[in-house]
Amino acid sequence: MSYRHLVHVVSLILLALSAALAVTFLVALAYGEGDASAFLISSALLVIIGLLGFWQTRLHRDLSVREGYAVVSLSWMAVGVAGALPYILSGSIERPVAALFESVSGFTTTGATVFTDIEALPHGILFWRSLTQWLGGMGIIVLGVAILPFLGVGGMQLFRAEVPGPTPERLQPRIAHTAKLLWLVYGALTAAQAGLYLLGGMEPFDAVTHSFTTLSTGGFSPRNASLAAYPSPFIQYVTIIFMYLAGINFTLHYRAATGRPSVYLHDREWRFFTLLAVGATALVLLLTVAGGMYDDTGFERGLRDSLFQVASIITTTGFVSTDYGLWPIGAQFVLLLLMFVGGMAGSTAGGIKALRFYVLARQTLSELKKSLHPRGVILTRVGDEVVKEDVLARILIFVIVYLTLFALGTLIMTILGHDLTTSIGSSAASLGNIGPGLGEVGAVDNYGWLDPISQLTLLLLMLIGRLEIFTILLLLHPGLWRRSRSRHRVTEPAPIPHFPFRGQGRR
Repeated sequence: MSYRHLVHVVSLILLALSAALAVTFLVALAYGEGDASAFLISSALLVIIGLLGFWQTRLHRDLSVREGYAVVSLSWMAVGVAGALPYILSGSIERPVAALFESVSGFTTTGATVFTDIEALPHGILFWRSLTQWLGGMGIIVLGVAILPFLGVGGMQLFRAEVPGPTPERLQPRIAHTAKLLWLVYGALTAAQAGLYLLGGMEPFDAVTHSFTTLSTGGFSPRNASLAAYPSPFIQYVTIIFMYLAGINFTLHYRAATGRPSVYLHDREWRFFTLLAVGATALVLLLTVAGGMYDDTGFERGLRDSLFQVASIITTTGFVSTDYGLWPIGAQFVLLLLMFVGGMAGSTAGGIKALRFYVLARQTLSELKKSLHPRGVILTRVGDEVVKEDVLARILIFVIVYLTLFALGTLIMTILGHDLTTSIGSSAASLGNIGPGLGEVGAVDNYGWLDPISQLTLLLLMLIGRLEIFTILLLLHPGLWRRSRSRHRVTEPAPIPHFPFRGQGRR
C-alpha cells in the first residue's frame, strides 16, 4: 500500500470537484442572492489542497486492488467533507455534522435532507444540492476515470470498487472509454428529461435540478412538496418514466441506443425488475383503493400515485407525489420491502439490487427441485449459464451482511431514543440510499431534527450502501493498510468473476 498514491488520486478528485464548485459559483452569481462567495472560497480551498497534494506525490505505477478500494473509500469521504463547505460558509447550515449529513446525502444520492424550508434557500445552494446528486449518481470515481487522464492508470480497480452491482461491465476494452460512454448516456437522458419538463411548463431552474436528481435517483427537490408541487399528470408521468430508466442498467441503454433495442427483452434481470415493479404497483393500487384513499380523486390519480411511489422507492429516488404515510399499513409495508430491493446492477439506484434477488430466487427453485429429486443433479441456471457455487456464496454473504447492517442501524437508532418505525424507516432508507423513510422521517418529514449521533449513524449507512458495503468495510481490515512485500508492479487487476446474468445467452 502506497500512501503517496492515495494522496495523489484523492487530490485529483478534489481538483475535479473544485470545477463543479466553480460552476455553481457562476449560477449563484447570476441570481445574486449572496451565497456566491461561499462557492468561490470553497472552490479556491480545494484547488489549493488538490494542487499541494498533487505536486507532493507522483503515481509511478498502476494502482493495486487494495489501493483501488482505499482510494474509492477515501475519495468519497473527502468529497463528502468538501461538499459540506458551501453549506457552512453560506450560513445555510450552522452545525458541521448537519452540513456533512446533507453533503453525504447528496453525493450518495440518498436524498435525506436536514432543511425544513427548502424554498427559502438561495438558488446557488439549491443548485449545489442537485449537482452533488448528479455527480454522485454515476460516480465520482467514474467521472474521474472519464475526464482525468491521470486516472487511466489503475482505473479498472477504481471502477470495480465504485460501480453499483456485483461486477462492472465493460463496453469497450479501455475502461476510460467505458466511463465516457456511460457518462454520455447519463448526460443525454438528463438533457432529454429537462427538455420534456420545459415542454410540460416547469420553470427552467426546476427542470434542470429535477432532471439532475431523477437520473441520479437522488430525490433532492428545490420544492418543499417535492414533485407534489407539480400536480400536472404530464410532469409526473415523465418523472415516473425517467425514474424507471435510471433504475435500469445503463449498459442496456447504451446498447439499445446503438441499434439493439431488443436488448431489454433479452435481459433476464430487466424482466425480473420490470415484473416486480408492475406487480408492486398493482398491489399498492389495490390496497389504497380498497382503503378508500381515492374515492374522491378517481382511479387515474390512484394509479398515478401508485406508479410514482413504487418507481420512486424501488429505484431509490425518493421523490414523493403524495403523503404515503397516510396510506393503509399494507401499502406502506410493500414500499418498505421495495427499499431493500433497489434497481438493477449497473444503474444509479441503491439497494441490494434486483440481480441478486433474481439469482437467489433461481437458487430457491433449484433447492425445491432437489427436495423432490434428492438423487438428481440439479444446477442453478440463469438462461443457458450455470451459476457457480462461489458466485452464489458471494451473493448470499452480501445479502446477509446488508441485512445485518440494517438491523444494527435500527438497533442504534432505537438506543438513541427513536421509535421502532422511525428507526426501521431511517435505517432502511439510508442504507438503500432512498431518503424518505417511515415514521418521523416519512414522505413529508426531514432529518434536521435528529441529534448529531443519529445523523452520523445514518450518513455512515449512506456511504456503506452507496459503495456496496465491502468497499467501506475494507477500511477496517488491517490487511488493506499493510505494506506489500512484493516490489513487482501490479499492472492488471485480479481476474473479474464472470456473472452471466445479463441475458447474454443464446439470442
